Amino acid sequence: MRVLHLGFEDPAMPGAGGGSVRTHEINRRLVQRGHEITVLTTRFPGCVDRVQDGVRYLHVGAGKGGNKWTRLLGYVQGLPAAARRQPADLVVEDFFAPFSSMAAPRWTGRPTLGMVQWLHAGDKSRQYKLPLHLLERVGVRSHRRLVAVSHGTAEQLRALNPAARVEVIGNGVEPAAFAGDQQAGRDVVFIGRLELGGKGLDLLLGAWAAVHRFVDGDLVIAGGGPDSDRVRREVARLGLDGRVRFAGWVSGAAKWRLLGGARVVVVPSRHETFGMVALEAMAAATPVVAFDIPGLREVVPAGSGWRVPPFDVVALAERIRAVCADPAVATAAGASGRRFAAGFDWDVLADRQDEVYRSVLEEAVR
Repeated sequence: MRVLHLGFEDPAMPGAGGGSVRTHEINRRLVQRGHEITVLTTRFPGCVDRVQDGVRYLHVGAGKGGNKWTRLLGYVQGLPAAARRQPADLVVEDFFAPFSSMAAPRWTGRPTLGMVQWLHAGDKSRQYKLPLHLLERVGVRSHRRLVAVSHGTAEQLRALNPAARVEVIGNGVEPAAFAGDQQAGRDVVFIGRLELGGKGLDLLLGAWAAVHRFVDGDLVIAGGGPDSDRVRREVARLGLDGRVRFAGWVSGAAKWRLLGGARVVVVPSRHETFGMVALEAMAAATPVVAFDIPGLREVVPAGSGWRVPPFDVVALAERIRAVCADPAVATAAGASGRRFAAGFDWDVLADRQDEVYRSVLEEAVR
């Protein structure tokens, strides 16, 4: 079939999140199964339309897309016309910040499926003091078929649209994550978008300020994002310059080395649809400390990591200190996490996604 994927983030864009990784990993496997996949995505400085692993990427918008607002506005304005120009049997709408859905089934003119990796318009409404949650509700209710990456997200979708059929297909892990031998490293590692709010870097830095004197290793922060300068200023304000290292954007072998060489990986997010970094850390045989929130609760099981009360900086600091003080406990949890992560196979997930796509088309024909 010909699939047109409305995917807001290009995985080639510096600072792109785990959602774009999922989009590409599933799509490149569907291409191998004989489907034609085109992704309409946002512009960014240096972007080039291309075919990657058989998946065609076309960028929508005007100008260079130099910041998140110009990318967003250009994408929203240009997407309906760009989508109508592309031949497709099925349209897949990836939900994206800040309002989740553009209600694509109302204007695509073709069978449309919602792919939900992001559903946090309520948080953005409070942040920007705009009724973005109302737009999210309209968008969710426009869909009849939805795929969520976690059971927690699926429950939210069913509450917003009881008439929709919602299926859960999670994320996978690259085989390369399992290749390295287990290590009992020294450093505490964060990988992700540099956001003080959503990704909870302010909470992590507050915890690190309380416990860094009791930990041999450093805090390593890897990634890029809109709050990069603010994060660095906060590190300086807390007097942590000598105990925090910035690794920049990491991917591929460099990412697996960083994850596998850590004592513990911390995921301090205030909200997550699916904790991909947590799962990748466990695949690399490194335990995880995270807040006990939906999206992380499902991928950080007891024995493979530790979930602490949401946004409790004292509890987060104490758990980091305890894990760093006991390498035997960290090693045992890392081994358990690797066994758990082995159940998240991209090939199996792509097969399930393929089945849903075929089901949506069959339903449209009926």
